[in-house]
Amino acid sequence: MSTSDKPEVVDRDVKDKERKEDDKDEEKGGFIDKVKDFIRDIGEKIDETVGFGKPDADVTGVHIPSINLHKADIVVEVLIKNPNPVPIPLIDINYLIDSKGRKLVSGLIPDAGTIHAHGEETVKIPVTLVYDDIKKTYDDIQPGNIIPYRVKVDLIVDVPVLGRLTIPLEKTGEIPVPFKPDIDLEKIHFETFSFEETVAVLHLKLENMNDFDLGLNVLDYEVWLGDVSIGGAELAKSAKLEKKGTSYIDVPITFRPKDFGSALWDMIRGKGTGYTLKGNINVDTPFGAMKLPISKEGGTTRLKKEGDDDDEE
Repeated sequence: MSTSDKPEVVDRDVKDKERKEDDKDEEKGGFIDKVKDFIRDIGEKIDETVGFGKPDADVTGVHIPSINLHKADIVVEVLIKNPNPVPIPLIDINYLIDSKGRKLVSGLIPDAGTIHAHGEETVKIPVTLVYDDIKKTYDDIQPGNIIPYRVKVDLIVDVPVLGRLTIPLEKTGEIPVPFKPDIDLEKIHFETFSFEETVAVLHLKLENMNDFDLGLNVLDYEVWLGDVSIGGAELAKSAKLEKKGTSYIDVPITFRPKDFGSALWDMIRGKGTGYTLKGNINVDTPFGAMKLPISKEGGTTRLKKEGDDDDEE
């Protein structure tokens, strides 16, 4: 073999070696690309499956479970929906109730619970409005008024990846500042009379000074003539007390005249007598049921005699 053949062999070996190395680089590069594609696909699928989003929330209702002359108990209901695959903590709830930009009440509820994964929860926020505090602060808010309100709620949640978020909510409405009805016992009409037992009808005048109607359901009362109680009763009575209006109601009572002393005789002689009337009325209103006190002290009434004109006062 001539010496001129050797370079040819060497060149072939080098080329084969280089070709093998190129093939290895291609195989290595292809493997890495496949790994990258695989990781990217897995990431996209994880992102699709485990994607985190902001919870949805809405004030679904404002209820007044209890209201009287002194305060109103209010419950604000907030529905929160968690679209995430893990529970999220409801860190704080800030709330404010104002009227025409003036604060009526505010507060903070810390550590308000947890919203389940892919779930929803109704959170109830109890609030109490004390009317004396409101009337002392705002002179133009008077008993009998209806005032507009706005509920503002900030929900603070902690969502993985997204971090701490604040969800602001609002709801508007109206709430009353109740005023107790004024009551008068105008006259007493005897149905049957005896010293042992007398049945009479009390003619009552009720004035509703509120800016809203009262639907009377139940009246319970006790009556004194002079210093003597002639009794009372609870009466289921249906009547509509018009807003800013006067209504008349007749209620029965049974008593023993011989127990009264001079009060009854003053009435029989037409002098009239002092009386006291106390009780409560259960009413329906546009804002819910209420139990309102009624009272009259130091009034004067008279006996309704047979043949008197019913319209006579």
